[in-house]
Amino acid sequence: MNTPSAAAISDDIAAVGVIDAIPKLLEVVCKTTGMGFAAVARVTEDRWVACAVRDEIAFGLEPGGELEVVTTICDQIRDTGVAVVIDHVAEDEVFRDHPTPAKYGFQSYISVPIRHEGEFFGTLCAIDPRPLALKSSSALAMFELFAELIGAHLAARQRLARSEAALLDARQVAELREQFIAVLGHDLRNPLASIDGAARLIGKTPIDDRARGLLGAMQHSVVRMAGLIDDVLDLARGRLGGGIVMDRREERGLEAALSQVVTELQLAHPDRLIEAELAISQPVTADQRRLGQLLSNLLANALVHGSAGAPVQVRATTGPGGFELSVANAGPPIPQAARQRLFQPFVRAGAKPHGQGLGLGLYIAAEIAKGHGGTLDVASAGDETRFTFRMPIAGVAPRLAAADILAS
Repeated sequence: MNTPSAAAISDDIAAVGVIDAIPKLLEVVCKTTGMGFAAVARVTEDRWVACAVRDEIAFGLEPGGELEVVTTICDQIRDTGVAVVIDHVAEDEVFRDHPTPAKYGFQSYISVPIRHEGEFFGTLCAIDPRPLALKSSSALAMFELFAELIGAHLAARQRLARSEAALLDARQVAELREQFIAVLGHDLRNPLASIDGAARLIGKTPIDDRARGLLGAMQHSVVRMAGLIDDVLDLARGRLGGGIVMDRREERGLEAALSQVVTELQLAHPDRLIEAELAISQPVTADQRRLGQLLSNLLANALVHGSAGAPVQVRATTGPGGFELSVANAGPPIPQAARQRLFQPFVRAGAKPHGQGLGLGLYIAAEIAKGHGGTLDVASAGDETRFTFRMPIAGVAPRLAAADILAS
């Protein structure tokens, strides 16, 4: 059994001292039993320390005062866990020759153990120089009830302290999360921006065709690296920052924004056919940029993993059921085992081993769907795979996350 440190004992005294009910309990103990001294004591293997005291007989002990634990009956109670009640020491067969009553000058005594969370804390005890009829009264039941109440107060205070410490730790972790996201957002973007700026500057100078080809490859790599950083930032927000928070507002230009995404990916894949049907007739409360990102991720996934000879179909509509966006491609179905992990990070939808990217596209799309109070589902059977995003048209008031500001 570990012996509490001096600091821990001081904390225990303070814990008892802040329980407002204890002075009243000790007063009730004295008035009900007629005893002149009552105390709540912290009792360990080597210390007996008064935490709270009511002294009507000038016993001379105050909170923080100590007795030699081996000279107390409370030491026995700590070992046995059994209460001790003495009406008259001189007539008690067990304690009439015990040195403690003679040392401290009492004839009547009662002490019960105080426990909290299953651990022995100390005792609620009382003494008086006069003999008193304690065993035949309700004194023991009262002491046991009061000891239980004190133990419950101490346990509640300990739980509160743990909760406050956990809250402080959570705040510190949250700060570290924000710092981590800030590092990703700035310390990775800044050197990339320098490379991009240098490439643009070089592009304005006369260079040969070989150098221009290398420059174009470098600029393409910058764009791809920027996309990877965006994906990692979104992963950090989703896993470390409590989710990707949306800046939602009533959008009337959503159809044009989605159409722009389709055009950009069509230009990037001139050998593929994208069939788009966009019929958004109602305003949608959404983060337009994030929905564009969701479509871009789903469409890029379909272009990479779908059959090259078949068109990719994009459909977006509004209606009584809300806003719906789907992307479908032809090709073999996604295996059932892969479907179960599809929206987890670093998982790809298809079986192509050399696909570019980190496998975060579908995870981020699912987080965006969640941030809009919507769902993202996949149906893959026969020769078609279709991802469908659904959300209510109306939403909550717009708000912008601090993590989003860091990356802007």
